[in-house]
Amino acid sequence: MAVGLRERKKQETRIALSWAAVRLTVERGLANVKIEDIAAEAGVSLRTFRNYFSSKAEAIAAREVDRSLRIADELRARPADEPLWTAIRASIGSEFALGETGHGGEQPPDERWLAGIRLMVTEPSLQGELARAYAAAGAEFADAVADRTGTHGLYPRLVAEVVGSARAAAIAEWLRADPPRSMADLLSEALDLVSAGLPEPEQH
Repeated sequence: MAVGLRERKKQETRIALSWAAVRLTVERGLANVKIEDIAAEAGVSLRTFRNYFSSKAEAIAAREVDRSLRIADELRARPADEPLWTAIRASIGSEFALGETGHGGEQPPDERWLAGIRLMVTEPSLQGELARAYAAAGAEFADAVADRTGTHGLYPRLVAEVVGSARAAAIAEWLRADPPRSMADLLSEALDLVSAGLPEPEQH
C-alpha cells in the first residue's frame, strides 16, 4: 500500500528527531541533552517533539522500534515461495539502514561514535525503553512469521526470539569488536550461523 505524503512527512520527522537524539546523546551524554536541544537539532519546534515522543529515551529507542516494525512489514511482503530464512535475511538487510547511513550500516563505525554508543547504552532509562521497544517489535515479528508460515503458538514466537537474540549478539559484538566491524556483516554472519543450526566451530 502506498504511503501518503502526510504520513511520509510524519515518518521523516520522527526519524529526524530520533537521529538527532542519538547524535546529541553520543556527543554529550544523555544527562547533558535537553529535549529542546533535540528539537533544535532536527529543525522542529519543542511542541512538535512532544507530539512524537514523551522523553529523550523514547526518541532514541524509536529508531530501533521503526526499523523492527518495518522488518516485519517487509517479511510479510516477501515472495510467498521464498524460504523463510532467506526472506528473514532479505527483510533485515533491506531495512537496516533506516533513516541514515554511515553509522551501523555497511561501513565500520568510527571509534568516537562507538565510544558514545557504548556509554549511551549503559543509561538505565534507555535500557528500559529499549527493552519495551524490543518486546513490542518481537511480538510484531512473531505475527509476521505466523502470517507467512500459517503457523501459530510456539514456532513463530521461537523464530522471533532467535532472530532477536541474533540481533542482540551482533550488536554486542559490534560494540566490542577491535578493529571495528560493520553491523551488516555481523548480522549476516549471525543469521548464517542460526540458519545453519549453529554448527560447532572447527578447532584450529
